Amino acid sequence: MSSNPVEEKSIDGLQRDEGPPIDITQEKKTAIQYEPVDISQDQIETDLNVTKDDLLQAREHAEDFTLEETREMMTKILKVHENDPNFSFLIAEKINDFLHNENIFEHPENYSDLIYEMKTEVALIVNNSPYAEVRAVVDNTDDVNMPSSTIRAWVIGILFVVALAFINQLFSIRQPQITVTANVVQLLCFPVAKIAEAILPDWGFTLFGSRHSLNPGKFSPKEHMLITIMAGVGYATPYTDNIIWSQYLPQYFNQSYAGHFGYQIMIALSTNFIGYGIAGLCRRFLVYPTYCVWPASLVTIALNDTFHTDKNPAVLGPFKKVFSTSRFRFFLYAFVAMFVYFWFPNYIFQALSFFNWLSWIAPYNINLNTVVGMNNGVGLNPFPTMDWNIMLWDSPPQDPLMVPFFNTANKCMGTFLSMFVVLALWYTNTYNTGYLPINSSRVFDHFGKLYNVTLAINEKGLFDAEKYNSYSPAYLSSGYVVVYLFFFSIYASMISYCYLYHRYEITMGFRGLFNSFRKTKSQEYEYRDVHNHLMSVYPEVPEWWYLLALCMAIGFGCAGIGGWQTYTSVGVVFYGIALCLLFVIPVGMIKAMTGVELTINVLAEFIGGSWVQGNALAMNYFKSFGYVTCSQAVRFSNDLKLAHYLKIPPKHTFWAQMIATLVSTFVCTGVLNFQMNSIEGVCTVNQKDHYTCPTINQFFTAAVLWGTIGPKKVFGNRGQYTALLAGFPIGFVLPFIIYYAQKKFPKTTWLRQTHIPVILYGAIIWAPYNLSYSWPAVPIGWLSMVYMKKRFLGFWSKYNYVLSASFSSAIALSAIIIFFALQWTEVTLDWWGNDVSFQGCEGTACVRNTLAQGEYFGPRVGDFH
Repeated sequence: MSSNPVEEKSIDGLQRDEGPPIDITQEKKTAIQYEPVDISQDQIETDLNVTKDDLLQAREHAEDFTLEETREMMTKILKVHENDPNFSFLIAEKINDFLHNENIFEHPENYSDLIYEMKTEVALIVNNSPYAEVRAVVDNTDDVNMPSSTIRAWVIGILFVVALAFINQLFSIRQPQITVTANVVQLLCFPVAKIAEAILPDWGFTLFGSRHSLNPGKFSPKEHMLITIMAGVGYATPYTDNIIWSQYLPQYFNQSYAGHFGYQIMIALSTNFIGYGIAGLCRRFLVYPTYCVWPASLVTIALNDTFHTDKNPAVLGPFKKVFSTSRFRFFLYAFVAMFVYFWFPNYIFQALSFFNWLSWIAPYNINLNTVVGMNNGVGLNPFPTMDWNIMLWDSPPQDPLMVPFFNTANKCMGTFLSMFVVLALWYTNTYNTGYLPINSSRVFDHFGKLYNVTLAINEKGLFDAEKYNSYSPAYLSSGYVVVYLFFFSIYASMISYCYLYHRYEITMGFRGLFNSFRKTKSQEYEYRDVHNHLMSVYPEVPEWWYLLALCMAIGFGCAGIGGWQTYTSVGVVFYGIALCLLFVIPVGMIKAMTGVELTINVLAEFIGGSWVQGNALAMNYFKSFGYVTCSQAVRFSNDLKLAHYLKIPPKHTFWAQMIATLVSTFVCTGVLNFQMNSIEGVCTVNQKDHYTCPTINQFFTAAVLWGTIGPKKVFGNRGQYTALLAGFPIGFVLPFIIYYAQKKFPKTTWLRQTHIPVILYGAIIWAPYNLSYSWPAVPIGWLSMVYMKKRFLGFWSKYNYVLSASFSSAIALSAIIIFFALQWTEVTLDWWGNDVSFQGCEGTACVRNTLAQGEYFGPRVGDFH
C-alpha cells in the first residue's frame, strides 16, 4: 500500500474558506531569508497548543513561507477565525499583533521570534488543522489504496442496518422504549469483520477495472467507518410512523387507509430521503470548511482509530507520570469499568443516578423540592448525579469530553439564568402556572388535569368550537412556558448571529456553490486545506445526484399526500424544503462548531398550525416535512464530514447512505405493518407486552393542540401566551449586544467565548429536564477541555476521545443487556436505594395552589376563545 501524504505545501494549500489562493511569484527565491532562531520548543508548544510531533512537522514547513506570504495568509486566517470560539484566543491575539505592527515588516530582523512562530502557525494550519481537537484524532495523510467499499463492508453493513431497523422499530412503541444506536454497531462490527478477514477466501471478480474480493485483506479503517456511516443513517425509524399511528388507531383519527403499505412507504421514503438533496448542496458550507469541526465526529473517529492504530507513543500525564498504555487497551479498561458500573445507577442503586439528596431532608416540603428537586423541581443541586448517562440526556448526546467547553459552560449558564424565570412565573402564578407542576412537559386543562383533546374535536379529529368553548383552554407549566419563550428567541438569534459572525464564510460558500455549476470552474473558490487536498484525488459526487434524490423524495411525498385522503395540500413538501433552506446553514454551522443542534420542530409546528388551523393531520405533515428536512440534512452532513476526515471516496459514502436508508425504510415499514396487524391490543393502556405507544399519545396530543386548537388561539391576538412572542425580537437583538461588546472589549476572554444561541439552547432544557442535568457536565468539561488539554496536551490527545467513546459504548451495550435480561421480564429490586429518590414531591409533582372540588382556574366557560 502506498501513502499519499501532502508532501509539498505552498500558499495554494490554504483552505478556500480563508480566502482565494494568492499568486505566488518569485519572491520566495529572492526574498531575504531569516534563519530560524533558537526559540524554545516548549514555549511554541504552549502558545500554539500543539503536541511535539505536530510541532516538528510544522517546523519542517515553516521556512517554506516568505514574510509577505505569511502576512497575507494570516490576514485571511484572522478574517475567518477572529469570531471562531474554537480558535485559540491567544493565537488570534498574536496574529492581530503581528498584522498591526508595521515595524515587523520594516525591520523583521528585530522580530525573528514572532515571525518564526507565525510561520509555524501557518504551516500548522496548511499542513494539518488549526484545532488541537481535530489534530488529536484525524490523520493528515491518506492511503489511496486502502479499501473502503468492499463486499465485506457492504454485507456486514447491510446486515447491521437490517438488525438495527428491526429492533428499533419493534420497540419504538413499547414502554420503556429501547434504541440501539450506531456506536454499538461500530463496536460490534469489528470482531465480525475480523472473523470474516480470518475465514473468508480471497475469491473475487473484476468490474470496471477494479477487483472486488470476499477478502481483500486486513479490515481497514475506511471499511469500518463506512459500516458505521451506514448504521448511522439506518438505525432511526421514520418520523412518519407517528403520523401513520395517529391516523390508523381507532382512538385517534381512525383512518383505515393508513394501514396500506403503499401509503406508508411513499411518505416514509419521502421524509427519509428529502434531507439528502439539501445536504449535498450544503457541502461547501458544512463539510469542506475547516471551521466546521463537528465535535461528535471526533469521538467516532477516535473509536475507529482505537481498533486500527499501531501507534503507541508514550505521553507525559498527571503526577509527572509517563503513560504508555495503548489506546485500545485503555478503551478496554474504561469500557469494562463503565459497563459494570452502569448496572448500579441504572438498575441496582438508582439513587446514584437521581441523587436528589437535598430532597431527602423533607420530601413533602413544596418550596424545598421546587428548588432542589431533580425529578419535579428546577434541580438546584451541587452534586445531583453519579451517573455518566445523565450527562448524555440531550439528543444527540453532548458528552462533556466531546464538545468544546464554551458549549458546556454557555449551555449551563442559559439553564441557570432561565431557572429564575421559571421560578418567577410559578411563584407569581403567571398564566396560572401555580396550579400546575412547575416543570411538566404535559398540557393541562383548567382543572389542573391532563388536557383531554377528545373534548375539543369532532369525530373526524377536526376542531369543534362548541365543544372547546364548553371545555377549557390549554395550559402549560412554568417550565414549558419558558421553553416556548426561548425557542422563539433561538430562531431569531440564529439569523442575526450567523449574519454578524459568519457572513463572510456564508458568502464564500455561495460563491463556491455557484462555481460548482459552471462548465469552467474557477480554482479561486476551491477548498485547499490538507484534508480537501487529500480528498481531491477522489471524484466528487455531482450536485445533480443530490438534486435527483431531492426530486425523487418530492415525488414520493406528493404521491403519498395527494394519492390518499390526507386533507393536506402537496404544497407541504415544498414548505418543508423552503423552511429548511432558510435555516439549514445557520443550524448546520452552529452544530458543526459547537455540537449543539438547534432543531426547528417548534417553528415548523407553529407555522403549520397557523396555516392549517383546525386540521391536526395537515399540521402533522407541516411539522414533519418542516422539521425532518432540516434535521436530516444536518445529520447527513455530519456523516459526510466523517467520510471527509477518514478520506473515504465521496461516491462510496453517497451510495452507502442511500442504500442503507432505502433498506432501513423498507424494514421499518414492514415491521410497522406487523405491529399493526399482529400485536393484539397494540397501543392500548393494558397491552400485555407493554406496547402502549407513549410517544404516539404525546404526538397526537400535540397535533390536536397546535393543529386543531391552533397557535392563533394560544399565541395570537388575545391569546393566552401572546406575550411569549417577545422572544423573537429579544433573540434577534441579543447577538448584536454581545457582538459589539466583544468589539468594545476584544481582550476579554470570557466575552469572546459567549455564544448567544448556545445560551438560549440551555434555556430550553426545561420540561422535563433541569439544572441537575446541565450542571454536572461543567466541572468535567473544564477538567478535560481546559485543564488537561492545556497542561497535558499529549496525554489528552491520546486518551480523551477514547474515554468518551468507551463510556458511551459501554452504557449503550449495558443498557441493552439490562433491558432484555431484567426489565423486559419485569424483574425489579425494591429497596431504599431504588425508592428514596422518588418520594414525596419527587414522586408525584406538587403544586403551589390547589382547587376546591368542582372549581377551576382561568377565564370562565364562555369567556375564552
